[in-house]
Amino acid sequence: MQLVEGAVGLQGLIFDIRRYSVHDGPGIRTTVFFKGCPLSCWWCHNPESQGREPFVYYNPDRCLGCQTCIQACPEGALSMTPDGVATDASRCTLGGVCVQVCPAEARQMVGRRYSVAEVVAEIERDRLFHEQSGGGVTFSGGEPLQQWRFLNQVLDACGERGIHRAVDTTGFASPKVLLGVAERTDLFLYDIKTMDAELHREATGVPLQPILDNLVRLASARARIRIRIPLIPGINDNDENIERTGAFLADLPGIDAVHLLPFHRPAKSKHARFGIPWRLEDDREIPDERVQELTARLERFGLSVTIGG
Repeated sequence: MQLVEGAVGLQGLIFDIRRYSVHDGPGIRTTVFFKGCPLSCWWCHNPESQGREPFVYYNPDRCLGCQTCIQACPEGALSMTPDGVATDASRCTLGGVCVQVCPAEARQMVGRRYSVAEVVAEIERDRLFHEQSGGGVTFSGGEPLQQWRFLNQVLDACGERGIHRAVDTTGFASPKVLLGVAERTDLFLYDIKTMDAELHREATGVPLQPILDNLVRLASARARIRIRIPLIPGINDNDENIERTGAFLADLPGIDAVHLLPFHRPAKSKHARFGIPWRLEDDREIPDERVQELTARLERFGLSVTIGG
């Protein structure tokens, strides 16, 4: 994915900006979701974020069949079929006119280019809530480190305004990029999926060791880090994995807390919605008693553990 240098400067690809978030760091936060991720986790809760280009999502269940979008499309890329409105990808320029005119909101643009000033302006709208709650902004994804030049400029702008900055990351990036971002970041939300290297590559598409090495680098640089562990059935909810995770984290400085994030089934329907295959065979929700057991195991390593958030 290429970042765009426009008349307003560097632009980044964002697929969502959510307000009043209380699960992405301390206080009330504005969460900015970057589009594009090097991982393709089987259980991903934001599968629409994985691709590195914007696209128009069409929901035929909401479509009225009014053909307003077809008439409005300047490229003539849309046509009516028995299954709904079809798009000729070779002609579509992603101008978004069809999204704007659809009366039923059956079409949705997933990914839009923002300038640094536009993102900062969106964050500033929530400044009062940040200040009253001890919150700030969290950059999530996708993987924000894939657009590190744009991310750094936004982080600098927020720092100049005294806004607390958190970066939610998979940790899969070059050490130079990660440490450069760390110079501008107040808190990292750092994902650990599984300590099984072979399973990690199979279930996420990338190797585990660079992620662990980068976590050590961050800790050595005295970054403030909050570990997030998505508890996925059949992937990392076994005693051995939790023991290995706890032992690894216990030796690192700067670990603010560990958050266990139990798996929830809605991720499956979201994959279907965006036409992305669901590969997690065991998609049961983990019982609360089991989550408590795993929490206790991690706490034996002297870690501060929270369920959720």
